[in-house]
Amino acid sequence: MSFPFPPPPPFEQVREIRTSRGGLARTAALAVLLSLISGFIGGVIATQVDESTGSSSNEPYTQVTAPPVVSDAESSDLSGVAQAAQRLANSVVTISSSVDSGLSEGEATGTGVVVTSDGEILTNAHVVDGATEVRVRFAGDTEPVVAEVLAADAGNDLALLKVNATGLTAATFAKPGSVRVGDQVVAIGYALALDGGPSVTTGIVSAMKRTIFTESGALNSLIQTDAAISSGNSGGPLANMRGEVVGINTAVARGDTNSSANNIGFAISVDEVLAVLEQLREQAAGDARAEGFLGVSLEPRTDGGVGSIISNVQSGSPAQEAGIVTGDIVLAVDGEPVNGQAGLVAAIRDRSPGDSVSIELVRNGERLTLTATLVARPRD
Repeated sequence: MSFPFPPPPPFEQVREIRTSRGGLARTAALAVLLSLISGFIGGVIATQVDESTGSSSNEPYTQVTAPPVVSDAESSDLSGVAQAAQRLANSVVTISSSVDSGLSEGEATGTGVVVTSDGEILTNAHVVDGATEVRVRFAGDTEPVVAEVLAADAGNDLALLKVNATGLTAATFAKPGSVRVGDQVVAIGYALALDGGPSVTTGIVSAMKRTIFTESGALNSLIQTDAAISSGNSGGPLANMRGEVVGINTAVARGDTNSSANNIGFAISVDEVLAVLEQLREQAAGDARAEGFLGVSLEPRTDGGVGSIISNVQSGSPAQEAGIVTGDIVLAVDGEPVNGQAGLVAAIRDRSPGDSVSIELVRNGERLTLTATLVARPRD
């Protein structure tokens, strides 16, 4: 699917801390802090962790728990935050990257989470973007170890790293579908690359199934949270009160001259994380998945309604063959609501060539459901 990107969105991916070669991390941290004070909002990433029972080096295993049951008393008790932080402590790592943009060299610092005991680590794709070398430092260690970037998905902002290690404490992920609006959550990560251990902040799940545009494209199925997140948290965990990963924080809302934003962060939900993690493993094994393509251009609705407006249909595309026409308002794909342009873009991107998708739309006030068979996205 092709589409004109809208003007720079009021959302941006959580930035890792970057310094020029030989620069001081403390200086960078203070610079980011001043930027935050002046209205620039950063973002963070989250995952849940628990002690792993072990995994085969030949067959990676990601732990998933049953839905957590948390009493009202426990939810409001700060000891729950301490418990979640303790369970995550050995599974949250610092990620340092050497970055060469071609114009300058520097260092970047972000956060990651251990997903298997034999060395798989998950972080944001933007944390390792452009890295010439990636290093990981585990809790309690003084020295980092070199990590290999096995695969990265910029569209979903996730990357899979691998270190040569065994016996690591892997994260436990919450069961997909178990996260609810109002659940208390904890964000853990190396905010602003401050000295010492990771920062711990708490908040609630403010909303579910958000869709946004970032610099890398469209993100969908996001968890919105008011837990405080900052640059350097990129790739770190968002967890429930049992220390189980519910999402990977990836972006935050930022204010501009026309609007203000406070405590609005976004995490890639566990439902999406687990699906993309398997795709990253397939990509690392040489079986990269092609993205689906519908063949339409989009424009936002400005009348207060939901969905996305079809502004153009490519000749001979799956959209044209399905009967989609200019002016149609797409409301849902395979039963999942389309919230703006980002929702449709992400929904089609996450499908594969050959997939048939059911598209619910409105045309001249009448609701229709059409079926399109996607093809592979053309190479640029």
